[in-house]
Amino acid sequence: MSSHRITIRIPEALGQRLSSRSRTKGQTESELVREALENYLGQAKGERSAYELAQEAGLIGGVKRAPKDLSTNRRHFGGFGKRK
Repeated sequence: MSSHRITIRIPEALGQRLSSRSRTKGQTESELVREALENYLGQAKGERSAYELAQEAGLIGGVKRAPKDLSTNRRHFGGFGKRK
């Protein structure tokens, strides 16, 4: 794998958090920064869809004991958007 070196400046508090996380996870600071950049910029082998991001964030299936067709069946929309 060829690599591209960059130099960045970060606030001291952020640098301390990075060092702490590096020790906790047993990864180098460079590995953590690469992982964070991949997550922020999207995966190199194809970006994740909105569905995948929502699923990772725990937004899919967040309502307990709701009908499975809650978002698609019109009978569940009665009164939606109307003032009470």
